[in-house]
Amino acid sequence: MTTQAPPTPATPPASGAEHGVLVPAVVHFDDLDALGLLHNARYPLMVERAWVTYWQERGFAFEGDWAAAGDACNAVRELRIGYERPVDRTGDYAVHLWLERLGRTGLTYGFRFCSADGAETYAQGSRVLVRLDPDTMRPAPWSERFRAAGRALLAPAE
Repeated sequence: MTTQAPPTPATPPASGAEHGVLVPAVVHFDDLDALGLLHNARYPLMVERAWVTYWQERGFAFEGDWAAAGDACNAVRELRIGYERPVDRTGDYAVHLWLERLGRTGLTYGFRFCSADGAETYAQGSRVLVRLDPDTMRPAPWSERFRAAGRALLAPAE
């Protein structure tokens, strides 16, 4: 049986990006399609894994109980992704994460799937999440603890 190394902590992005964090990501052989390119459906999966790592490092996690999940009880409202250039080999990459908007019950985050140092962009996009009340499945406010953690990721207003 093999054990998996703990995730590498998120780091500030390099190469001119002054907001958000870079979370390491690894592309494996089975992530590639028949042409030897990272399959288009893997990009959102890699982004999701990066967000899970980021929030777990800050004490926000889903552990099987929606009522106890708090801010981890949320749903995707919208996903947008643009593919800039293909990933054509396995290895170390990164996901650059930031918040574009942090509302009362929802948020919009931006992301880039990029080289490990953040210099090259392969795909980028955004996703809208809505915090849900586990009993009603209706929008509910983010906790102040979550909002405080999220503010550190807000992109500067343009």
